[in-house]
Amino acid sequence: MTEVKRLNVDTDDMDVEHQSNEFAELFSASLKEQERPERDKILEGTVVRVDPDTVLVDVGRKSEGFVPISEFRDAEGNVSVSVGDKVKVVSSRDGGNKFSKKRADQMAAWETIHEAGGEGAVLEGTIIAKTNGGFTVAIGGINAFLPASQVDTRPSGNGDAYIGVAGQFKVISLNQKRGNIVLSRRALLEEERAESRKATLEKLSEGQIMQGVVKNLTEYGAFVDLGGVDGLLHVTDISWGRVGKPADVLKPGQEVNVKILKFDREKGKVSVGIKQTLPDPWQDIANRFPEGTRVSGKVVSLMDYGAFIELESGIEGLVHVSEMSWTKRVRKAADMLNVGDQVDVVVLGVDLQNRKISLGLKQVNDNPWQSIAERYPVGTKLEGQIKNMTDFGMFIGIEEGIDGLVHVSDISWTKRVKHPGDVYSKGDLVQAVVLKVDPQNERVSLGIKQLTPDPWSLVPQKYAPGTRLVGKVASTTDFGVFVEIEEGIEGLIHVSELSREKVPSAKDFAIVGDSIEAVVLNADSRERRISLSVKSLAAAAEKAEFESYLGGGQGEATSNLGDLLKSQMDKAR
Repeated sequence: MTEVKRLNVDTDDMDVEHQSNEFAELFSASLKEQERPERDKILEGTVVRVDPDTVLVDVGRKSEGFVPISEFRDAEGNVSVSVGDKVKVVSSRDGGNKFSKKRADQMAAWETIHEAGGEGAVLEGTIIAKTNGGFTVAIGGINAFLPASQVDTRPSGNGDAYIGVAGQFKVISLNQKRGNIVLSRRALLEEERAESRKATLEKLSEGQIMQGVVKNLTEYGAFVDLGGVDGLLHVTDISWGRVGKPADVLKPGQEVNVKILKFDREKGKVSVGIKQTLPDPWQDIANRFPEGTRVSGKVVSLMDYGAFIELESGIEGLVHVSEMSWTKRVRKAADMLNVGDQVDVVVLGVDLQNRKISLGLKQVNDNPWQSIAERYPVGTKLEGQIKNMTDFGMFIGIEEGIDGLVHVSDISWTKRVKHPGDVYSKGDLVQAVVLKVDPQNERVSLGIKQLTPDPWSLVPQKYAPGTRLVGKVASTTDFGVFVEIEEGIEGLIHVSELSREKVPSAKDFAIVGDSIEAVVLNADSRERRISLSVKSLAAAAEKAEFESYLGGGQGEATSNLGDLLKSQMDKAR
């Protein structure tokens, strides 16, 4: 009986031990279910509550954790999560019941990069900001660096234009430990462009008209993308009309139709034109603008030598400064016109070969020089202001834009005028008479001295041979003495006529300012010369006195003075 009881006891002890082991295993399993999620392992959970500062996420296994609300805010600061949303999180490195969605996104992004191939992989991303030397690109939960040189095949100077650009980027450098990723957008664009370029070059030909996109502008033209191939569009091939700078008519991204003007297949160089896709406005220009036609146009450009007038789109003509005014001396076009002015002009000529039209502005009005001879016939007396002076004369204003010239030789009958400034000043009001009118050469000759008779024309009558006169010594020379008879009229006493005795030099005979009496030997108005003699006057006077002494009357002696002088002159010959 005793042994049986022992067996029963042993059996009961075995049951208790078995139950105890089973309970321990269940307890251990329960603890495993409740232990924290593994660190750095991405877990998918469900949002169960959204608080002002945190978001509670249930990742299963009776495990919950909090994620900072900031990790669910978008670029504008709005919370982008709701109860029930599925999210991926990872246990925070701080431990406890904290999760991180941001780090989970980063880990997922790195996994995606490695799965895509690491360096050389092509990823989807968005340029979100400019940074020093380049741009920041968001790739999943990671920010990568995009150098400025790698943003485009021809980077634009305006970096802001790339913000928000989404697309594919190529990984050119990778360092997960440091969290550095360097991308290139340009590499993919160049690969894409190379494929497109090859296809375009195969079908490209001169004379072909195709559509392109303006890539960028320069001072001398623009580059047009023809599909992987850049065509050079020179500024002269943009329009049949004048284009100051390409930016005035084109902008990057603009679609344009162009004609292939020149194509070098080996070098891949292409020249294109826009205007060649349009009709040439010069083809029938001679019919539309025949010579002598009066037309209206707009001033589009000014040069010192003239103004360019746009007659219609693509057609311009030049008004030279010499064709701007009948009367004004136009030095530069800006003195007469302004850009934007609407003016009437006359077609003077068309040069179709060189695509030039000569225009005239002054021809719109009558030429005042054509009727000037009628308005100012020779002999007309007028009054005008001295406008300008030169060594050879002075210009007198006759009417608006028309001046007449008074030559220095026509200022005075008697004075030797070397420069008009010796007599007049600029701005003086003077009277003159019209001497000659030359409409063809646009000249009017005036004279001031012609307002009064030439005093020399009266000299033969006033100073006949034998006339005794008293004058003032004006100047002396070795060969004679000049005597002023009246204002502007001088006579010469030759050294041989000063005395019956030989006079070595006339300078020793008289002093300037002295009064001297002489007799007229000859007066020549044509040569403007009067010959005087002191010697003949003395000889005649002596002879008259001698004859009077012999018994002749005094009156007879006086009346015969002219005859005696004539006799003396004949002997002198």
